[in-house]
Amino acid sequence: MSQCETRSPLAHSPQLPKSSDGEPVFSEPWAAEAFAMTVHLHERGLFTWGEWAETLSRELHQPGRAEDGGDYFDCWVAALSAILVKRGVADADRILDLQKSWQRAAEATPHGKPIELANDPLH
Repeated sequence: MSQCETRSPLAHSPQLPKSSDGEPVFSEPWAAEAFAMTVHLHERGLFTWGEWAETLSRELHQPGRAEDGGDYFDCWVAALSAILVKRGVADADRILDLQKSWQRAAEATPHGKPIELANDPLH
């Protein structure tokens, strides 16, 4: 296996975007980070492959999802968040508060500058 090949069964997640070599493809750095975090938590035994596949599939089939799969990693993060809340690792309200804070930070950040949570005007 090359250094780029993924051994985790999560690399076989439903509808995961892949390259011609069969490796996961990430359109944004945050998507790769979400993938890596999920693989790590799965390897640590936080959830089973079956639980992941079921939770991700449920998110992918929610009404209003992009037909072209453009929101795939949004679904991925929602599935991971659902598992973290279910397992008591994270609090749903805290996750929502952080999402809102990051959104405000993004809106307050000048174009071309890195988005930092410190840019949230309410932080």
